[in-house]
Amino acid sequence: MVSASVDARNSAPSARGRAPVFVIGCHRSGTNLLYDTLLSAGGFAIYRGYLPVHKMLIPRFGSLQRRRNREKLLRVWLKSESFRRSGLPESYVQEQVLDHCRNGGDFIRITMDEVARQQSVLRWAVYDPDAVLYLRQIKTEIPDALFVHIIRDGRDVALSLKKMGRFRPFPWNRRQLGLEETAVYWRWMVERGRSYGKRIPSAYMEVHYEELVSHPLGALKRLGEFIGHDLSYERIRQSALGRISEPNSSFADESHAAHPLERWKEKLSREQVLGIDSAVGDTLEAFGYALAAAPLERSGALRNWWLRLFYPAFLDAKLFLKTGTPLGRFANLEPLHADPVE
Repeated sequence: MVSASVDARNSAPSARGRAPVFVIGCHRSGTNLLYDTLLSAGGFAIYRGYLPVHKMLIPRFGSLQRRRNREKLLRVWLKSESFRRSGLPESYVQEQVLDHCRNGGDFIRITMDEVARQQSVLRWAVYDPDAVLYLRQIKTEIPDALFVHIIRDGRDVALSLKKMGRFRPFPWNRRQLGLEETAVYWRWMVERGRSYGKRIPSAYMEVHYEELVSHPLGALKRLGEFIGHDLSYERIRQSALGRISEPNSSFADESHAAHPLERWKEKLSREQVLGIDSAVGDTLEAFGYALAAAPLERSGALRNWWLRLFYPAFLDAKLFLKTGTPLGRFANLEPLHADPVE
C-alpha cells in the first residue's frame, strides 16, 4: 500500500505531501499535542521555537515591504530565543530576509524552509494557536499552506484558561477572566477559524481533541489523508516527542494513560456549567458538543447577556487596532525572550 504522502507513479512526495502545515486553535485546545503528533510521525522539520510573525513582529515593526522595517525586525529577532532554536546561521537569515522577504509568509518560509533543508526533510509544520486569527492572510502569502484547526470542548477550555489566570476581559479590569468570559473568548476564536476555513475547504480541516485522545487511529487516518502524510500510530508512539510522552496522552502506555476529557463535569458546579452553556451553547452544539440543560433552563441562567454581545466586539476592535493601526507598535515581544538590543 502506498503512503498518502507518496505518488504511486514515482514514489516521490506529492505536492500536498510537501505543503507546509499550520496547527491552529484556541489556546488550551490541544495544539501542542497535535503539533507533537505530527513531528513524532517523522518527515517534518523539528523546530521548538515560536514564530508570531503576524501577531507580534509585523504589528511592532510595520510592513516588511520596507527594508528599514526588515532591518528593525532583524535586530530583535536575531537576539531572540526563537531564532536561536532554529539553529540557522545569522548571516543566512539576515541576507535572505533583507533581500527576499516582503511579508509575513516570506519570513516564515525563509526560516522554516532552511530549517527543513538542514534537517534533510521535505516539509515543515508551524505551531501557533493565534494563527487562527490570521488564517486568511497566511493563506494569501503561502498559497500551498494547509491548516489543521484543533477544537476542544469550550467548557474544558474555559476551565483550563481560567486556571492559568493570565487573561483579563478588559484592560481596565484587574480581575481575571471568569468562566463565562473565557468561554466567549473560546467561541470568538473557534468561530473565526471556521469562518475563514469555509472559504478554503480543500486547505482546512478540523480535528477534535477528544477524538485525537480517545480514538487516535481514526483521527490520524483522516488527518494523514488530508495533509498527504503517513501518520503511523506506532511510529508516533515510538518517537513520542513532547506531549506524546506525557501521561495524559493516548500515545503513552495505555496502562498509565489518564484521558483529560470532560473535566468540566467534575470541576464545575451546575450553576457554572449553565452559565457557560447559556453564553456559548449555540457554538458548543455547532461543533458537536452536547449541552447540560434544556434551552429554558439555559435562558434562565444567562446573567451577563451584555458580555456575550460586547466582548466579541471588543476582541475584534482590539485585533484591528493591533494589526491595522500604529498602535501595533506597542505589541508585546516578551514571549520571544529576546536579549536587549544595544
